[in-house]
Amino acid sequence: MTRLKDCRQYTWEEFDALPLDKSNELLQGEYKERDGIYHTLNAEQFDRQTLDRIYVLTNIIRSISKTKNGATFLMNRLRHKRAMLYFAQASTRTYLSFKTAADILGIRCTDVRDTSTSSEIKGESFSDTIRTFSSYFDFIVMRHKEESYAEQAAWALNCSDRPVPVLNAGSGKDQHPTQALLDIYTLRRSFEKNGGIEGKTILMAGDLNRGRTARSLSKLLALFPGIKIIFSAPPGFGMRDDVLSYLRDHGVEYSVSETFLDHVSDADAIYMTRVQDEHDQSDGTSSKRSYEEFSLKEEHLKLLKKDCAIMHPLPRRDELDPNIDKDPRAKYWRQERNGMWTRAALLAITGDIEGQIQEYWRDLSRQASHTGIIQVEKDDKNWKPMERTLTLDHHLS
Repeated sequence: MTRLKDCRQYTWEEFDALPLDKSNELLQGEYKERDGIYHTLNAEQFDRQTLDRIYVLTNIIRSISKTKNGATFLMNRLRHKRAMLYFAQASTRTYLSFKTAADILGIRCTDVRDTSTSSEIKGESFSDTIRTFSSYFDFIVMRHKEESYAEQAAWALNCSDRPVPVLNAGSGKDQHPTQALLDIYTLRRSFEKNGGIEGKTILMAGDLNRGRTARSLSKLLALFPGIKIIFSAPPGFGMRDDVLSYLRDHGVEYSVSETFLDHVSDADAIYMTRVQDEHDQSDGTSSKRSYEEFSLKEEHLKLLKKDCAIMHPLPRRDELDPNIDKDPRAKYWRQERNGMWTRAALLAITGDIEGQIQEYWRDLSRQASHTGIIQVEKDDKNWKPMERTLTLDHHLS
C-alpha cells in the first residue's frame, strides 16, 4: 500500500520530475486506496466516480442545510477542526466560498492574505512556512502565483511528521481544481433535465492560454463521453498544447478557433473568461490585443440555443454584458453560489464525514419522503454510484 510518508524517498526536484499519475498516487497515499481524498491539487486526480460522489454530496448538504436542525447537524461535524486560508494571490469568490463552506461544517478559519505579514518576508522558506501552518491547522487552503506550490506544499507535509490536507485554490496559470469541480456541478445541474453533460458542446472563450479555470475544466470534461469542446481565443492566447494533448489522449473531440460569434449557435454551454493581465510582464502584452470580438453581448442572445448555459468563473470585465444577467440562460451567479456548496462537500470528504452526512440524509428521507422533497426512484441513473434510491429536490436555487 502506498503511504503518505513514501514521499520521503524523493527530493522535491526528483518528485517534481515524476509522471503526474505517480506523483498523485504518492501524494494521496493510503487515502486513495480507501476511496478518500487527502490533498486536492489538480484536475487529473479525479475520476468520474469521485465527481459523482461530490455531486451527490453537494446536493445532500444543500438540502440538509435548509432546515435549522440540518444546519446545526452540519455545523457540529467538524467543530474541532481549524483551517488556514493562505491566499498569496488576490481572491474574492474563492476565498469567501471556502470560508463559508468551512463555516457550514463548523471549521474555524484563520487567513494570511498578504505574504508581507508572514515570516516569508524575513527570508523564511516556503517549506518552513507550510510546516508552521500544519502545527496549528488541520487543513491548508492555498492560492499562489507559482504553478507548482500546492504540490510542493503537499510533498513537504507528506515528508514531515505532521501531514495535513492541502487544497489548491488556484496555482498560477496552471490549475484551479475546485473551480473546475463547481463548474462541472453547475453544468450537471443545468443539463439534468436535458440528458446530462454527455454529448454536449462546450464553447470556451477568452484568454485560454493563461486561464487556469478553463484548463482544469477541460480535463474534467474529458471524463464525460461524447463531449466536444470549442476553444475560441485571440491569436497567441489559445489553449496550451499540454491540455490539447491531454484531450487527444482521452479521446475528446475539440476544435481551435480565432473567432467567437461563428460558434455561439453550436454551443450547449458558453464558458466566458476575462483577460488574465495579472500575468503580464512589463511590456503590457494584453493591452496590445483586441478582445472586442471575444465578448458576449445582449444582442447576441438571439443566436444562442434556448437552453444554452452561459457561464463565467468571474470576475468579469467587458467580455460579458451585464444586461445578460436577467436572461434565464445566465448561470454565472448560480455558478458562484455553487462554489460554496461544492467546496463544503469537498471539505466533508477530506474531513472524513461523508458517511455521517449520508446516514443523516437516509434517516431524514425515511422520515420525510412523503413531502415530495425526497422521492424514491430506484432506476434514476443520475445518482450512480451512490444513493441510487434517492433523488434530491430539483428546485434548489
